[in-house]
Amino acid sequence: MVVMRTADPLVYDAHAHGLTGDGTTNDQPALTALVDTLGAAFAADGRPRTIHCPPGAYSIQDDGVRWRNGVSLTGSGPAATRFLLSNPRKPTSPTPLAFFTTRDHDAGRDNHIADCTFAHFEIDGSGVTLPAYDVNAKGLFLQYVLRGRFHDLFIHDTGATGFGCDFLQDTVVDDVLAVHCGRLNNGEEMGGAGIGIGIGGWGDTERLTITSCTTVGNGTNGIFVELQKRRWTPPRGIRIIGCHAQANRFGISDWGADGLIVSACTMTGNHQAGYDVSALGTSSVAGRGGIVTGCVIDGNIWDGVAIGNTPGPYTLDGNRISRNGRYGYWQHGLGPSGLQDRADALGVARLPGNAAHPAADVAITGNDIWGNALDGIFIDSPVLDACIAGNRLRGNGRQAAPEAHGGGATASYTRLSLHDTAADWPPGGHTGKMVAAGAQQAIVVANTATELYLAPVRPGAATAWPEGTPPHGTRFRLPDSPEARAGITLAAATDTPTVRDNRAWDRQEPRTQTHGLRITGAGSCGSGRVHDNDLEGNAVAAAAFDTPPTGGSWHHNLGLDDRQPVS
Repeated sequence: MVVMRTADPLVYDAHAHGLTGDGTTNDQPALTALVDTLGAAFAADGRPRTIHCPPGAYSIQDDGVRWRNGVSLTGSGPAATRFLLSNPRKPTSPTPLAFFTTRDHDAGRDNHIADCTFAHFEIDGSGVTLPAYDVNAKGLFLQYVLRGRFHDLFIHDTGATGFGCDFLQDTVVDDVLAVHCGRLNNGEEMGGAGIGIGIGGWGDTERLTITSCTTVGNGTNGIFVELQKRRWTPPRGIRIIGCHAQANRFGISDWGADGLIVSACTMTGNHQAGYDVSALGTSSVAGRGGIVTGCVIDGNIWDGVAIGNTPGPYTLDGNRISRNGRYGYWQHGLGPSGLQDRADALGVARLPGNAAHPAADVAITGNDIWGNALDGIFIDSPVLDACIAGNRLRGNGRQAAPEAHGGGATASYTRLSLHDTAADWPPGGHTGKMVAAGAQQAIVVANTATELYLAPVRPGAATAWPEGTPPHGTRFRLPDSPEARAGITLAAATDTPTVRDNRAWDRQEPRTQTHGLRITGAGSCGSGRVHDNDLEGNAVAAAAFDTPPTGGSWHHNLGLDDRQPVS
């Protein structure tokens, strides 16, 4: 083909090479031909080229574009330059914009994509229809990228993950907006994230920075990194900075990195957890050694932070963890038995073969943990040498309303609410509960005296009811609240912890945080270093020890100094 250039000799105008951008003509063949030509030129002289697409709607139909080394793609900005993905003649084709994969192209460390930039355009995946969910129905699907730059992209309505690129070395993902991706994921499939990045292919270090990205209403994760093979070493070198994750199933997740740094991010209104560490990824390996700092983790439907299946260490420092529908921080089950509860909650049957060992060296320090529906910190699986220090835990336990039921003439329903004119509920007292209406259940995200506000059944859904809005008058029931809801609860074996310099109290009216520190019948505290905590000012008492602590050093704990551990 004859190649025409712009004023920059290495930048090529798409319109001059057969792409129309008229929204109707299939521009996939012309884009493929141009990428092939420029890829061959790069292979010959080592000089990267750029395809610039002026404003327009570029239709990419039935097949993605097999990408080439040294070829970049730029536009004139999202909304100006748009790529419309569809598959009218190949109804089973997932049709990403650009792809280069291990399966299709033998991608690997020695056969990678290098020196490519994708910037300043939009990908609309709403036109791809498939008979079943396909993890390949992504916006971008590139594997083994070296020195990649992904900047100023708007990716939305893809059937699977929007930005689904794996093994990114010396790469920056910046200012990517991913909205309503994973729309074909029913909540029980892998993938379906806004930004999902497979890791481990480059070895024990992958130098990747994800910054200033926003993810909203995606089917699974807003942003996650996932170790792709169990035998691989969890890599270091990955950072997520200044990002926003809202109304996804999980906000930001670490499913297999070592030393992931997450800082200055906001995670709000996500369905399962704002921040998640677990072994639910494809390799069944959880992250370890991560640091989460300076983040706002607020108003998530279940937990603010959920950490489990990790050998440790892990650090949460200097975060605001507030107004979540269950726990502020939940250390959940490790190993197959503990993960089964987690998997059941997600509708996932597959379980990893992790051995059950305590998570070691978890540090929860300097956080402001308040207004969560249940306990501020809930240790629900064994931990060793944990450090809970310098936290402020106030006004948690909002889920304080007693059991309630109703129906008949006073009860009415909408897609996202239940209203009972005969009720007199404590405002916020049912937050996080499952309300049963007939044979259906929905999650309460907030309530007034007479109305329950309900979470959508999944991200992006318009209703809380999986089988349709119940008829007016349908009988409903709300379960009772837990009797105890503490600032810090140890509900599993806790060996040689350090618990110091925390203040756990409740000044709201009525008070709902029952205790500052609690050890349940299933929990224990052995050889703890527990000192200089202020546990006064809770609704019931400073502490409740269903299992007395044993050994260790306890001193200078306001409200607790007369309760020494059993030696």
